[in-house]
Amino acid sequence: MAAAAVDSAMEVVPALAEEAAPEAAGLSCLVSLPGEVLEYILCSGSLSAADIGRVSSTCRRLREVCQSSGKVWKEQFRVRWPSLMKHYSPTDYVNWLEEYKVRQKAGLEARKIVASFSKRFFSEHVPCNGFSDIENLEGPEIFFEDELVCILNMEGRKALTWKYYAKKILYYLRQQKILNNLKAFLQQPDDYESYLEGAVYIDQYCNPLSDISLKDIQAQIDSIVELVCKTLRGINSRHPSLAFKAGDSSMIMEIELQSQVLDAMNYVLYDQLKFKGNRMDYYNALNLYMHQVLIRRTGIPISMSLLYLTIARQLGVPLEPVNFPSHFLLRWCQGAEGATLDIFDYIYIDAFGKGKQLTVKECEYLIGQHVTAALYGVVNVKKVLQRMVGNLLSLGKREGIDQSYQLLRDSLDLYLAMYPDQVQLLLLQARLYFHLGIWPEKSFCLVLKVLDILQHIQTLDPGQHGAVGYLVQHTLEHIERKKEEVGVEVKLRADEKHRDVCYSIGLIMKHKRYGYNCVIYGWDPTCMMGHEWIRNMNVHSLPHGHHQPFYNVLVEDGSCRYAAQENLEYNVEPQEISHPDVGRYFSEFTGTHYIPNAELEIRYPEDLEFVYETVQNIYSAKKENIDE
Repeated sequence: MAAAAVDSAMEVVPALAEEAAPEAAGLSCLVSLPGEVLEYILCSGSLSAADIGRVSSTCRRLREVCQSSGKVWKEQFRVRWPSLMKHYSPTDYVNWLEEYKVRQKAGLEARKIVASFSKRFFSEHVPCNGFSDIENLEGPEIFFEDELVCILNMEGRKALTWKYYAKKILYYLRQQKILNNLKAFLQQPDDYESYLEGAVYIDQYCNPLSDISLKDIQAQIDSIVELVCKTLRGINSRHPSLAFKAGDSSMIMEIELQSQVLDAMNYVLYDQLKFKGNRMDYYNALNLYMHQVLIRRTGIPISMSLLYLTIARQLGVPLEPVNFPSHFLLRWCQGAEGATLDIFDYIYIDAFGKGKQLTVKECEYLIGQHVTAALYGVVNVKKVLQRMVGNLLSLGKREGIDQSYQLLRDSLDLYLAMYPDQVQLLLLQARLYFHLGIWPEKSFCLVLKVLDILQHIQTLDPGQHGAVGYLVQHTLEHIERKKEEVGVEVKLRADEKHRDVCYSIGLIMKHKRYGYNCVIYGWDPTCMMGHEWIRNMNVHSLPHGHHQPFYNVLVEDGSCRYAAQENLEYNVEPQEISHPDVGRYFSEFTGTHYIPNAELEIRYPEDLEFVYETVQNIYSAKKENIDE
């Protein structure tokens, strides 16, 4: 009977949502049900928020059931934005109707801003003041971030331009938050020794779109500690480390007991879990990100040492970090407590080398040189983070394919957050801004940013006058060029000077010589590069030289190239091009070609029609041959 009553009521609810003045019999049937049953029906998932609003306006009884802080509106919020529920405590009073309205408004505003980015910043990188609209929005930041994530998670191969700019905005918002947290962390006293926390901030800053948290990483380490305890129990069932609890700061002072912990750690880490130093791919930034070290079970000396150090300290072994040149180490004190110690009173542990224990002489043999006693000393958290970021900085300078230099930009930001007066890095940052051409469209915010950096360098080190003067001159020249720039250049295929252009934007091509797949996002009737580039690329050796159309292409390896027409051919098996800038130029991938977004189509208004003809001729003919 109860089930029949619920089924009957379920049929009435949609009618109530649609009718402004429901019939008395239907309304009476519904409101006579117990409140719990009404809530169950209204939370069934068949009604939208608008439906709930209309139902709640029919009578006092339904208005009470649909109260703003009740289960009905909570379920509406949960179904619409499930990822946000983790931000609410079960014990807190929440006006779910109001939260729904605020989240809905934030989503609409965020989408409006994302939609505007292509028009505002199509011709250049998003400038430093480009995110001000997002920063100035009212409402919780988590709502804006959630909407950006929703855009990124849109299914299919459409809305590529929206996804491109949503990703950039989300990247910026999260990095700003992480950088503020890192700066607060660096203000901690020198004896604050949460090495793992600092390493996680670096990991988060370089991977802001990944779901990385100290809590999750600590949980993974805790599971390793449990395995160590299980092994340790077999060695010494009464070992004091087995009684340790999370957050316990006490240390074990007996060397023999410490040794038992380290033996158990080495067995679990290197024999059971197969952690190892990454000798085969040493110069990979993933080796420095703690979440990747745990996933891939490999790293370089400093990241492996931080993992080893964290586990040892949780089990009461007071290891310390040593900023040893070329190979980060840990040290383990063998001397009596309170005694005057020198470098020979320690054993040095190579976490990269499966926890091998080294003497001073063996440490020097490891790096092939003699070093002073000072380099065996312990270092604080800030020095450890400096070395980690320094490694990332070195890797960023080595980047070849990634023309956005994202790792270099991120590592520079991190280093200068710790040491803001590093003259050489400030100069590098100024050069990088200038090289990337991240100039704003209607203001010279970044120009002023570069000039501020240069003025700061001049104050710190007057000896850099020549380098500073050079950059200032070129920055000011850029301002003058910007003043002289005209509107958008439109290229019409019907123009006589474009008669030799054979291909169009959006077509998937293959390079005849190098074999890479790419998509065209621009073309010139002849090579527009300077004489030096033409000479370096040996363009004169081509049969048609530089007097032929050249194409801007996005390549599947993430690079952007300028290819001669005679070196390109149609790709008979078109596929998506995995390039980070695809969304900057295209709105959709159809399976055979890309459709330009509105801004690119303005610049090549006649190309899309040509693309349709080409696709019809090339791929339809291929399909007919297969069918035959």
